[in-house]
Amino acid sequence: MSTRAGIVVTGTEVLSGRITDRNGPWVSAKLLELGVDVLHLLVCGDRPADLHAQLQFLVDQGADLIVTTGGLGPTADDLTVPVVAAHTGRPLHTDWAIREEIENVIRGWGKYRDGDLPAPVVAAIDKQALIPEGAQAISPTGTAPGVAIPATREFPAVLILPGPPHELQSMWSAAMGSAPIAAAIAGRDHYRQETILAFGLSEADLAVSLRDAETSVEGFDHLEITTCMRGGELEIVTRFQADSGAAYQSLEDLILARHGDRVYSTDGSTVDDLLARALSGRTIGTAESCTGGMVAERLTERPGSSSYMLGGVVSYANEVKSGVLGVPADLIAELGAVSEPVAVAMAEGVRRVLGCDVSVSTTGIAGPGGGSPAKPVGTVCFGIAVAGKDTITVTRRFPGDRGTVRRLATATALHLVLGALG
Repeated sequence: MSTRAGIVVTGTEVLSGRITDRNGPWVSAKLLELGVDVLHLLVCGDRPADLHAQLQFLVDQGADLIVTTGGLGPTADDLTVPVVAAHTGRPLHTDWAIREEIENVIRGWGKYRDGDLPAPVVAAIDKQALIPEGAQAISPTGTAPGVAIPATREFPAVLILPGPPHELQSMWSAAMGSAPIAAAIAGRDHYRQETILAFGLSEADLAVSLRDAETSVEGFDHLEITTCMRGGELEIVTRFQADSGAAYQSLEDLILARHGDRVYSTDGSTVDDLLARALSGRTIGTAESCTGGMVAERLTERPGSSSYMLGGVVSYANEVKSGVLGVPADLIAELGAVSEPVAVAMAEGVRRVLGCDVSVSTTGIAGPGGGSPAKPVGTVCFGIAVAGKDTITVTRRFPGDRGTVRRLATATALHLVLGALG
């Protein structure tokens, strides 16, 4: 059996829903990449009794490693280190080298560069420099150091990480290389993980194929398959040991044979990745109504996108469609803003205005109001204009609330552009 880990995300602000947990899923994904199985991902508030209970639960579950995130700051509710120390029976002591590192970080801010530090700052440094006996401190990437506690006969190894995601992620490599954690995960299995991405493929259709694969693919039971539907895209992730490579290849062949028209990636490349490659040497612009700039946002999320993304026009009002993009007002009056001819005029208009090689437009009814029997809520028209080609127009009807319709429309716009460039 591979090394097994549990994750405890601490913070009442996470438990209450005031902020979204970004650490737990990230840590889980990183552990799985290393071949460490994740037993449980737990969230608890800043209450010592609750954290004790979560730690004991993971001990009882036979975890080889416990990873905690959060609760390492200088304030009274930052209790992770003392609680873990008490739970593992390790007294706290000052790690003077780490204390010096923390002080240097604070002085580096410039506010306290010279002279004595104020008493509250000194107290905060002293608190964060307390490390359980026998544990290894991990240099801070903010002001809070991480802590790696070695396993004993009674307790698994424990890795204590800070709460701010950028601090945790920056510390990850050093944490995995620390002696207590390296020893804890030494017995892990080595897995391969492959990802297939499809657009327009339902989980129900895939489920039928996977049921057939159970009997037709030799070694299918050695494949760990998970699926996730997000934004109209179906992600199929398969995790397996190296000697099951032939079984995975048979599974991939089966999926491609049945659903190849909807599979757009077999190596994990996202539509954003593929679109960036397809736009190499070309420029793109957007004309958006119902998506309100979300397509442009996706196109500009990647570093280096300025090499192909020129800009966009959020033509929400009909006056902007006509005044900026040149969509004939009588066309809008006759057919309505949500129509394929208007989508075409928007795409061609923004290509003309920006001087780009490729453009995409969206115009639709995101809801909750504004629909009609002929054009119900969720109706979105797209236009894709590419230099030297006829402009493409497509209409889709998406289910869900306003946010869902906008997200599905954004994803569809990207896929339509990718298809037009293919």
